[in-house]
Amino acid sequence: MKVLMDCQRLSFNWNKCFCQSLRTLPIQIVGGQRDIQCRVSYSRAELVLSRRKNVPQFIICEAEIITLEWVFNVRSSHTAIKCSMKSYKLSELTQAQVNSLKARPRIDFSSIFNLVNPIVDDVRCRGDAAVKDYTTKFDKVELEKIIENVSELPDPEVAYLFILDHPLLDSVVREAFDVAYDNIYAFHAAQKSAEISVENMKGVKCKRVSRGIPSVGLYVPGGTAVLPSTALMLAVEVLYCAKRAGVTHILKAGGAQVAISAMAWGTASCPKVEKIFGPGNQYVTAAKMILQNSEAMVSIDMPAGPSEVLVIADKQANPVHIASDLLSQAEHGPDSQVVLVIAGEGVDIRAIEEEINKQCNNLPRREYASKALDHSFTVFARDMVEAISFSNLYAPEHLIINVQDAEKWEGFIENAGSVFLGQWTPESVGDYASGTNHVLPTYGYARMYSGVSLDSFLKYITFQSLTEEGLMNLGPHVATMAEVEGLEAHKRAVTLRLQDIQANQISQRT
Repeated sequence: MKVLMDCQRLSFNWNKCFCQSLRTLPIQIVGGQRDIQCRVSYSRAELVLSRRKNVPQFIICEAEIITLEWVFNVRSSHTAIKCSMKSYKLSELTQAQVNSLKARPRIDFSSIFNLVNPIVDDVRCRGDAAVKDYTTKFDKVELEKIIENVSELPDPEVAYLFILDHPLLDSVVREAFDVAYDNIYAFHAAQKSAEISVENMKGVKCKRVSRGIPSVGLYVPGGTAVLPSTALMLAVEVLYCAKRAGVTHILKAGGAQVAISAMAWGTASCPKVEKIFGPGNQYVTAAKMILQNSEAMVSIDMPAGPSEVLVIADKQANPVHIASDLLSQAEHGPDSQVVLVIAGEGVDIRAIEEEINKQCNNLPRREYASKALDHSFTVFARDMVEAISFSNLYAPEHLIINVQDAEKWEGFIENAGSVFLGQWTPESVGDYASGTNHVLPTYGYARMYSGVSLDSFLKYITFQSLTEEGLMNLGPHVATMAEVEGLEAHKRAVTLRLQDIQANQISQRT
């Protein structure tokens, strides 16, 4: 099997059904030639490919650099990586040093804005053509059209797509998605709030009602971890979830800023939306920030940054669990940050460090995880009060409290995107299927932002109605306040009505 180089990206095909890209692998000397030797594990794709009699066990790739975007689960020989974090004692740090710990690695948004702004403007001006051009540039894919109408696509739930008599949407995968959907739906349906109606004073009624935002765009990132191993399988799984969630259109676009821009401005084929949701990297955040302050008139869910977790652990916490929780965020990418807060005495920190190093070196994405650990850290707190205090200062996206009687500390938590209580609650359940939303504030924004919820898709309208008696009771106070502010027209809007009421009352007496 030959792999042809195309700049830094390339692809190979298996009977035109599977198209992959590969990321850099260690180079070995094979038969005197400078080649790359790698063993390939097909994960779910193996359900299809293993039926072939000629599935290779080893592949010799005739290239010195290959890149991996749509990921087959590639296992290659590698040397052990040192996976470790810096450590600090809170009691020995000054307030300035503590404040520096809570600060995330700095992102130079000025340079990112310089890259994103021209793309945002180009998509606004050229629409579909710009989306197609950037998709070719970034993903090496030429699109015939950028929008798929979900109602016109095959239904994977009723009629599976088959290759070699095997359903591409595996029943186990479908069941997992169904469980996640049911839990997420149940939790968010329970968030429906009743209409509020209050009579504040005699004759003065106020009411608040909710209305759904007419159209929203949901950005679903691939980033460094595209879920399925092929474009074909990705389409089936995304289509299944899109249909279940009631999505009407799917935008195919290469480059996060391109997709965000197309949904914000609207193009000939892509409907304009009123609000954009979804996590992503610094380019997603930059595009969102630019567009919400532009003539596009689009709202966003929240600023987004690299994924992060803070784990508070005491002596009862299992080192294996602690390490796995930290690494589950570190593997997202080299810009992720993980923080371990040790609460009290008796914690076997050496066992935790050894477990982190052991598990990290067994991860397919160990390169990402190890780089994330380089700018992550452990802090030692004297007790849970000090540990929670630091967590509130840090304001993590994900907070895991793996201590005895974790629930009793719930009331002390002020700043966190989502909290995971107790030793049997890994952060992964919130990422996938517990029911809570995993689109959460990062980068310290949990101090003032909430995660996505049902409210995020709603807007609220207030109503008020006054009777004659109500205006007579309230009007004089309003007139006084308007006079203090020097807004005579505001005052007259009240006093002229009060004069009419008084005139009507006099005429009725006579």
